[in-house]
Amino acid sequence: MAKNMGVAGAAASSELNVEKAVNALLKWRDSQSQAQKPQLLEQDEFLYLIVSLKKIPQKARVNPIKVPLPHPIIDDPAELCLFIDDRSKSGITKDAASKKIKSENIPINKVIKLSKLKTDYKPFEAKRKLCDSYDMFFADKRMIPLLPRLLGKQFFKKKKIPVPVDLKHNNWKEQIHNACSSAMLFLSSGTCCVVKVAKLSLEKKEIVENVIAAINGIAERVPSKWGNIRSFHLKLLDSLALPLFQAMPDMRLKILADADHHTSSKEEKQEVEEEEDDASHQKTKKKKKNKGRIHDVQYMDNQEHINYSNSEADRKHEINANISTKKKKTALKKLCPIDIKVKDKKKKKSLAA
Repeated sequence: MAKNMGVAGAAASSELNVEKAVNALLKWRDSQSQAQKPQLLEQDEFLYLIVSLKKIPQKARVNPIKVPLPHPIIDDPAELCLFIDDRSKSGITKDAASKKIKSENIPINKVIKLSKLKTDYKPFEAKRKLCDSYDMFFADKRMIPLLPRLLGKQFFKKKKIPVPVDLKHNNWKEQIHNACSSAMLFLSSGTCCVVKVAKLSLEKKEIVENVIAAINGIAERVPSKWGNIRSFHLKLLDSLALPLFQAMPDMRLKILADADHHTSSKEEKQEVEEEEDDASHQKTKKKKKNKGRIHDVQYMDNQEHINYSNSEADRKHEINANISTKKKKTALKKLCPIDIKVKDKKKKKSLAA
């Protein structure tokens, strides 16, 4: 499987495909430069290779993977800086390191001790100036774990993480030359990596050779090799990414995905049916409860109506009774003086008699 992927990857990233992508990017760059205003200082632009992996690396590497290139992307009179470990266990001093650099003509412009890095380059502005002052940084292999805390995030943003050098060996010049002529692959905690593979000051043929060498070198150094490569894209800093290689989807994953989808669809149907049954059961319960409540309400309303009608009849009876008593009293009042007169007349007659 890996061999077939390797053959497919090599065919997809052939020289013709890379040439087409490089020509398209150079044409786009020429059209953009004509539209833009001319600058006083010409800046050399780089071509970037975007690597997409199928699986996330198990361990994120702080140290970059060196991918050899036929044509170096760092200028020959480049500004290089070396960090040395001046602790007592290391056995290296700044004077001894500078003497060796001069005697062997090693292209190192600045040597900085670990103790000086801790004290003089503590402020953020000092770290930023140090990062912008040199093209590439090297460091003693024994002090690499201390550098992320001392250098800060500015070095990581600009991909200027110091390259480890084994200063115990005497081949300093060879190690620095190999690092300068290599592309640096930083495997982070994700599946996407960006690598500088060429600069525009090179010729087209040299750019194509660098891109092909970077593709083959990265595929050989990544875990699982071509089996873990999903795609390669080539781009400039502000341009679109042009595809160079795209891996075919794994059929096993597709079958598993279909099976998972089928089982999940069945489970979803069962869940929906159960939810519908529960909802219908709850509705019937609510209807029964509502019927009882409505019946109670109707019964209460009828009783209130009956009570209300009875109270109204009692009130009418009381009113009629009151009216009749009042009429009787008025009638008695009217009859009283008449009876008195009649009685007086009778008395007078009896007396007269």
